[in-house]
Amino acid sequence: MSTITRRIVPAIAIAGTTMLLATGCVAGEDAPAADAAKDDAAASGEWSADTLSIDFATYNPLSLVVKDQGLLEDILGDDVTVEWVQSAGSNKANELLRSGSIDVGSTAGSAALLARANGSPIQVIDIYSQPEWSAIVVGPDSDITSVEDLAGKSVAATKGTDPYFFLLQALEEAGLSVDDVEVQNLQHADGRAALDGGSVDAWSGLDPIMAAAEVESGDKLVYRNVDFNSYGFLNATEDFIDNHADLAQAVVDAYEQAREWALENPEETAALLAEVAGIDPAVATTVIEERSNLDVSGVPGDDQIAVLEKIAPVLVDSGDVQGGKESVDKALDSIVNDTFAKRAVGGE
Repeated sequence: MSTITRRIVPAIAIAGTTMLLATGCVAGEDAPAADAAKDDAAASGEWSADTLSIDFATYNPLSLVVKDQGLLEDILGDDVTVEWVQSAGSNKANELLRSGSIDVGSTAGSAALLARANGSPIQVIDIYSQPEWSAIVVGPDSDITSVEDLAGKSVAATKGTDPYFFLLQALEEAGLSVDDVEVQNLQHADGRAALDGGSVDAWSGLDPIMAAAEVESGDKLVYRNVDFNSYGFLNATEDFIDNHADLAQAVVDAYEQAREWALENPEETAALLAEVAGIDPAVATTVIEERSNLDVSGVPGDDQIAVLEKIAPVLVDSGDVQGGKESVDKALDSIVNDTFAKRAVGGE
C-alpha cells in the first residue's frame, strides 16, 4: 500500500446544502440540484448505495493507481463494494456506461462528445490526462511516409475512439476524407495485430499498445499531431451524478489523490502500467513520461471544450452523429460537470 496522504471524504462531508450552493458549475446549465436522498445520506453518515461500478483502463494511468492502491476502498470503507471492470477502449467504456454496467468510465474527450451527442446521458466529472496517445502507424518496411500516402489504403481504427477521430482529422488536413481510405473497424489491440500481420496498410494507434508496437515490431509513427488528441475524460452517468453525488465525489477525490502520487512517483506509475498492460517497462516509461501529461487540472472546463469545438465539425461530417450539428452543439453545452473536481482540488 502506498504512503500517499489520503484525504478521506465521507458522505457526511458532502452535505446537500453544499450541492445547492454549487450553481453555475456546469457548462451551459446549472449544477445538479441536491436530492433528498443525498441530504439523508449526508445526515446519517451513510453512503447512498452499497455498490460502485467503475472501470480501469491501460490508457488511463490514474485508474490503475486508484485500483492498485485501493484508494476508493479506503474512502468508502466496508459499506460500499467497488466493482472494477476493464475497458479495452473508449467505445467499450461508452457501451458500459450506456448499458448501466458501470457508473463511471474512462474515455477520450472526443468519444465522450460523440456518445453524448448520440443520446448517452453522460458528463465528464474529472480530467485524468492530456495525452498524445494517437498517431498513424505503419509497419517497419512500409512505403507509406505521409497521410497523403494513405489514399486507397486500408487503415485499422477503432470507431468511436480518439484514434479514429485522429485519423479523420489527419485525413482532412491532408485534403482527403474517410471515403479515400478503407477503414477496418478493429479494437485497438486487434488493429496492431492486423498491421503486424499485413492485413491492413496502416493503423491509427493508441498507447500503450502503440508504444509497444514501436519497440517490439519496429513499427513507425508516420504522422503525429498532439493537437488532434483530446483530453482523457472520466465520465459518469447523469443518474449516478444526480442520485449518488457522495460516491461521485469519492471517485474524484480518489483520482486527485492518485494524480498527486503519480506525479511524485513516475517510475512506479510506469512499472504499474507495464504490469497491467503486459508491456516492457521501458515502453511504459515512454508512455508515462513522454506521452501522458498527468500534470493537468482535473477540473473540466474551457480547455477541454476548446479542443472538442475543433473536433465537432469532424464528428458532424463523419455522419456518426444522429441529429448532426444540433446534437453536437447541445452535447458541447452540457457535457461538463465540474462540481466534484472543483471541490476535490479545493476550489469550493
